[in-house]
Amino acid sequence: MEVEVNVQRKIGPWSVTPVGLGCMPMSGLPHSRLHMLENRDGAIRVIHDALDAGVQLLDTADIYAAYWDQFGHNEVLVGEAIRTWNGSPEAREKLVIATKGGITRGPGETWGRSATRDYFLRAAEASALRLGVDQIQLWQHHRLDPTISFEDQVENILVLKERKIVQQVGVSNYNAEQLRRAVAIMGGGRDGGVVSVQNERSPKYRKDHDVLDVCEEFSIAYLPWSPLGGVSRKHLIISIFHITFVRMAEEKKVSVYALTIAWQLKSSPSIIPIPGATRSSSILDCLQGLHVEISDEEQTQINSSLPEFIGVPPDLFAQPAYR
Repeated sequence: MEVEVNVQRKIGPWSVTPVGLGCMPMSGLPHSRLHMLENRDGAIRVIHDALDAGVQLLDTADIYAAYWDQFGHNEVLVGEAIRTWNGSPEAREKLVIATKGGITRGPGETWGRSATRDYFLRAAEASALRLGVDQIQLWQHHRLDPTISFEDQVENILVLKERKIVQQVGVSNYNAEQLRRAVAIMGGGRDGGVVSVQNERSPKYRKDHDVLDVCEEFSIAYLPWSPLGGVSRKHLIISIFHITFVRMAEEKKVSVYALTIAWQLKSSPSIIPIPGATRSSSILDCLQGLHVEISDEEQTQINSSLPEFIGVPPDLFAQPAYR
């Protein structure tokens, strides 16, 4: 299946299919079986099938790995998938590979943050090597370092562009006030400054309305992570929102996940969902959301049924500060 790409969305200088692929699940969560370490060929096949279907944005990060001593696993996987894909030269030119850095992992699964200039330079250079590229297209600051001033962290991001290690930069897990401060220093999407923000957004989590407002104001792409609710949480959408999502999906003869992608896209022209997948059928199903029509009235109906945060036990969503 190849999607008809008649409407694309902007990330800085690039235009891409409005749904990307989050590659994190292919390398796994710590202490989880949700990875494909023993099925590398299968993981690469999922990426190839997504690209063949029209996906043009792949998202990864240096920390995406099942264990600390496999740091960089997902970037190596993505790099190999790109090199072995049989796409045409024209199709390859339209691909955008995004990665992230700024979170550290060490022996015993110790987690930390680092935003020093030296760390950013070493991290970005290592990411480029793992991806097999001379220059990273889009590098995003993964999470802020509480030990360094905000301004210094942003200046250190800019060094990556000045050294031509990366083409464009974005941020992740920034609130609206932090994003405005970053734009004041680097500029927004129109200026070749901050071109993307990667924050959580899903039916269960919609607290970053103000971040989305800033994105629309400064032409910044909003790449919601866990757009369906997370690797182990998608079924929560069905169990809690059956009155809206499930019924509407049945009426439109699509899956609840395709409808959720359509809801994301309807919410803002800045949004480019990056659903994760470990099966080709999953990402191909999500791409069906490109063809789902949601009226303004239906969007209002969905939004009115969604609380800001679902009251479920916190440990249900427990995971490292990984995204």
